[in-house]
Amino acid sequence: MSHTTGKPAAEVVQVSTSQSAPSLTPDELAGLIDQFNAVTDRLSRTHEALQAEVKALREELSEARGQVERSRHLALLGEMAAGIAHEVRNPLGSILLYARMLQQDLGGMPPQRQLADKIAGSVQKLEHVVGDVLAFARETRCRPVPVDAEDLIQASISAARDDSDVWRGLDVHVSPSAACVLMADPSQAQRALVNVLRNGAEIMHESPMAGSPRRLEIGVAPVTQLGPDGRGQEFIAISVRDFGPGLPADCADKLFTPFFTTKRSGTGLGLAIVHRIMDAHQGRVSLRNAEASPRGSGGGAIAELLWPRAD
Repeated sequence: MSHTTGKPAAEVVQVSTSQSAPSLTPDELAGLIDQFNAVTDRLSRTHEALQAEVKALREELSEARGQVERSRHLALLGEMAAGIAHEVRNPLGSILLYARMLQQDLGGMPPQRQLADKIAGSVQKLEHVVGDVLAFARETRCRPVPVDAEDLIQASISAARDDSDVWRGLDVHVSPSAACVLMADPSQAQRALVNVLRNGAEIMHESPMAGSPRRLEIGVAPVTQLGPDGRGQEFIAISVRDFGPGLPADCADKLFTPFFTTKRSGTGLGLAIVHRIMDAHQGRVSLRNAEASPRGSGGGAIAELLWPRAD
């Protein structure tokens, strides 16, 4: 009985092994390998793209948080600078008063009168510095309203221009763009943009680059950037490019520090004031080097003001 039951079992095994999957032809196997390689390549490219996107988002988020820290630091410096400026302003007023009196008394003595003129001129320069310090330290309260970006740019260009050598022969070009409306206090927004325009014009005047145009290029575009909370925010970006020597690598993190300047003239408060104005508007300001020209000369620098976009 046991021998009889074993024989069918052997037959079952033989039938089972005879029904195995058919083997692939070389062409079919090559096709499968090609499909596998294609999928692997797509996955690799997708992975690299995701890694690049994550890196960019992290850098953008880090920059946003860095601007918040910089704003707090500038606010503390402003409080300290305001106290010093008030202490200096009173004695400066007295010195200027006495200098004016000397100018009158020495009207018939030209050599001595020149000394009094120099004293008065120096005091007026110090008064200008004190005024900038107080403007930087003053709490900036803004009343944002919808502002057309092109109108703001044209008004700022008119306000920034003067008859000095800095602006003589300087070309200002505004790139055409679609209508962009931002939320800003008109007078403060104009002051911020005027400071940026003057900064670029003065740099090109003091440090002209051989073969580079004396030109400011202004552009407008809507952008989206991450906030400190990691969420996207809508801005209107106004960029100003000069064709000067660009930003020195060793001072890129000091450009918004009060009294720091790479120019031979100026108080070093223009960009710090711009930063305070942008903070008050919940906006941002950044500086970076532009791409160098193929001939190797400096490509200049780009200042970018990001204003909240009007709905």
